[in-house]
Amino acid sequence: MLEILYQDDNFVAINKPNGLLVHRSAIANDAKEFAVQLVRDQTGRFVYPVHRLDRKTSGVLLFGFDKESTRLLQKGIEDKTTLKEYYAIVRGYFPESIVVDYPLINDKGKKQAAVTHFRRVKTTELALPFGKHSTSRYSLVAVQPQTGRMHQIRKHCNHLRHPIIGDRPHGCNKQNRLFKEKWAMTTMLLHARKLELRHPKTNEKLSIQADFPAEFKRMQTILSL
Repeated sequence: MLEILYQDDNFVAINKPNGLLVHRSAIANDAKEFAVQLVRDQTGRFVYPVHRLDRKTSGVLLFGFDKESTRLLQKGIEDKTTLKEYYAIVRGYFPESIVVDYPLINDKGKKQAAVTHFRRVKTTELALPFGKHSTSRYSLVAVQPQTGRMHQIRKHCNHLRHPIIGDRPHGCNKQNRLFKEKWAMTTMLLHARKLELRHPKTNEKLSIQADFPAEFKRMQTILSL
């Protein structure tokens, strides 16, 4: 059963687990289950995806129960009246605060504007030699994407040379291998923690939060983050 974070007559919010696709995709034909199908079966109602999360990303995901509610929720995202906040564990000591305005190329070869706001939450240093360094450094960061490009947070972290742990192909293969061999950790440490939005019908301000998945919490404990 999926964890339902919020539900009324207009829409439902779930805490999507890592590894679950939002809907069927030609580039991931190994998948047998999809969030759209599972939410439909769990609520007993047809649902429309309001937005997307990568397969490897966990956290708050919205579905409308009707086309009008879905349209209004999507408009809130497009008009930037909806705030999305993610958390990620990345390599190195991240800047205290930074706004990345760096265009990205989509799968059709088109350059698109992409802006992401980052805030460092905590840092850690382990007595774990890695490469030419005698220790290993990591950061927990809070992320607010201003635009919604495909893999935007992942690509911007990599652009800053602070890739997200567990990210493939935009991360660091050597770090990913270290986490797999030392801690048997293979998931991507990126989580959609919070959505602040206006209700599509009542205009009430809502804040929907999703707890971190078990693997994210385990790595926070191990890394003291």
